[in-house]
Amino acid sequence: MSSTSSPSPQQNPASSAANTGTSGNRRVITVASVAALGGFLFGFDSSVINGAIPGITAQYNTSPAVTGFTVSIALIGCAIGAWFAGRIADRIGRIKVMTLAAIVFIVSAVGSAFPGGVYGLMFWRLVGGLAIGTASVIAPAYIAEIAPAHLRGRLGSLQQLAIVTGIFIALLTGYVIAHAAGSASQDWLFGIEAWRWMFLAEIIPALVYGFAARTIPESPRYLISKGEIAQAQAVLASVGQDADDSSIAEIQATMAGEQAQSVRDLRGPRFGLLPVVWVGIILSVLQQFVGINVIFYYSSVLWQAVGFGESDALKISVISGGINIISTLVAISLIDRVGRKPLLLIGSLGMTIALTTMAFIFSTAPLSEVAASSTCAAPCMQPVLAGGTATTALIAANAFVFFFGFSWGPVVWVLLGEMFPNRVRAIALSVAASAQWLANFVVSTSFPPLAAEGLGFAYGLYAFFAAVSLFFVWRYVRETRGATLESMDNAYAQV
Repeated sequence: MSSTSSPSPQQNPASSAANTGTSGNRRVITVASVAALGGFLFGFDSSVINGAIPGITAQYNTSPAVTGFTVSIALIGCAIGAWFAGRIADRIGRIKVMTLAAIVFIVSAVGSAFPGGVYGLMFWRLVGGLAIGTASVIAPAYIAEIAPAHLRGRLGSLQQLAIVTGIFIALLTGYVIAHAAGSASQDWLFGIEAWRWMFLAEIIPALVYGFAARTIPESPRYLISKGEIAQAQAVLASVGQDADDSSIAEIQATMAGEQAQSVRDLRGPRFGLLPVVWVGIILSVLQQFVGINVIFYYSSVLWQAVGFGESDALKISVISGGINIISTLVAISLIDRVGRKPLLLIGSLGMTIALTTMAFIFSTAPLSEVAASSTCAAPCMQPVLAGGTATTALIAANAFVFFFGFSWGPVVWVLLGEMFPNRVRAIALSVAASAQWLANFVVSTSFPPLAAEGLGFAYGLYAFFAAVSLFFVWRYVRETRGATLESMDNAYAQV
């Protein structure tokens, strides 16, 4: 462990203008992009199940309830991984946690491809969820800690861009493999079923993530917490942040007591928690309760249920994934110019309109008997879309994806990475992320039985929560654009 004194003038990075400006911006973008690879795996692992569902259902003859639980059990692992990730990262560092997550992603991919049965698949999906939950916490926290204030929104959005790119690649991979094999349940290379190859494809990005994580510097705020002041100054200067003694002192002051973080540190006067923690939890829950992951976990099943073939349903899912990427790029270009709160408000309004449209179409469409599927245990009545109605539903669904993609998708992750005070950031982010994964579990598990009752009812429920999100943001969310992490202590004191 190094001395807490400043480096000599020859080594002092704070005195070198060469380490700021354009070169610093390039460096911080590169570093943030590597950290965001965890988001790519987060998106890939959570959505690869979409294309595999038909093969899994055929292989193990699962009921809608078992299928729903198999899809969503990963989210229990996500909640557990998110809960512990912050504390583990505070003990061993952000980079080691990234490396550990990459290893778990690889193990889960192999185990999910060859599970030995549906219960084995549930177990390996749970293990994969541990890695997803860890990545969901460590990437935004790390990016927020290395990013200059004027770039933090855009760099934080790289996490969401990576997530949606991972989702898109998972959906595209599922489509290509299923198309090449004939269907997800058919044999493909080496006589191995197509759905198993969908899981195995994750090994490649996981290896890239694990090796790339070893090339980026440790978080300067973690280094300061361990007394590595000179090294922290070098990292801060290399990414274009102030690295003089006064800046280090400010960070140290806001991190007082951080090593002893626990849930007890989040206690406050409002219902047992600090106001900012409640805002983070509710943002996380509402992000999921609008039903976005129904699109990315079940879209192939959803569109087949209303009359589309398997190939067309998978193709629609890929298109939705592409729209998700485009909308995230829009967010990156706007978030540090327009701000966090305006984007959330616009997104909430757009989602409410799109989801209400889908609910109306599904509830008024003519019904037809369909065969048993992942959302229906026996032949049952489902809305069948055709002509203009089908086109309107597709437009509404993709409009929902677009409005979510440039607002609630990236902005919530940016806010969770920056809104909490330094002294409780790691544990508060873990709590909020765990709440998000539990909410995701509730939505994902409940969709098959809700869909069996009626797609109109399911999407009407998601539309209701989109409307609630509009009110919540208007009333309780504070703008954090351009603020330093050290100024967050009082931002939500009066909520």
